[in-house]
Amino acid sequence: EEVLEPDLPIIDPHHHLIDRPESGTYLLPDLLADIASGHNVIATVYLEWLSMYRADGPAEMRPVGEIEFANGVAAMAASGTYGKTRVCAGIVGHADLNIGAPIARVLEAQIAHGGGRFRGIRFIASIDADQGQWGATAVRPQGWLLDKKVREGFAQLGPLGLSFDAWVYHPQLGDVIDLARAFPGTQIVLNHVGGPIGLGRYKGKREAVFADWSAKIK
Repeated sequence: EEVLEPDLPIIDPHHHLIDRPESGTYLLPDLLADIASGHNVIATVYLEWLSMYRADGPAEMRPVGEIEFANGVAAMAASGTYGKTRVCAGIVGHADLNIGAPIARVLEAQIAHGGGRFRGIRFIASIDADQGQWGATAVRPQGWLLDKKVREGFAQLGPLGLSFDAWVYHPQLGDVIDLARAFPGTQIVLNHVGGPIGLGRYKGKREAVFADWSAKIK
């Protein structure tokens, strides 16, 4: 398509970099090729996707490897060698909130290895009885964001100035609302437009899904 506003500064707020057999490879050269279409993409934000975890050490600390990886890519981009776009200028990682308050040491390690770019974490809680019909296979507890231990971990984000990326399906948006009201001082970023579903038992119910989703978004 024709680039409508080639001078408009754009920050891509959500992308991944991966190199895994089951997911394929999408690294810095691939991203640079995609954003070289004529738009003025000045920076990007890296979102966790199980990339480059540490191979050993305590399980809860292994996601720190992803921060090290993304920060390394950011340093490459910041050199100017690869053009003007500051790739991974912001980094969102992962931390297992199930361990509660001790997650603070993981967050502090991510801050330390983030080169000033680490912004927060994503803790995916999406789950639905029909999710197999759209290819989702991860099994997670219902109401995960309401869990006492998870919230104990969540409470560590705000004091460190960190944000939370929420990825749920639209029937779970009430859990995100409850979480936001319980922690009004912590910034929450809602991924993927709040996860409206149009498959499984929701197929053919577009108007009902939109009404439910819209009310919770408001």
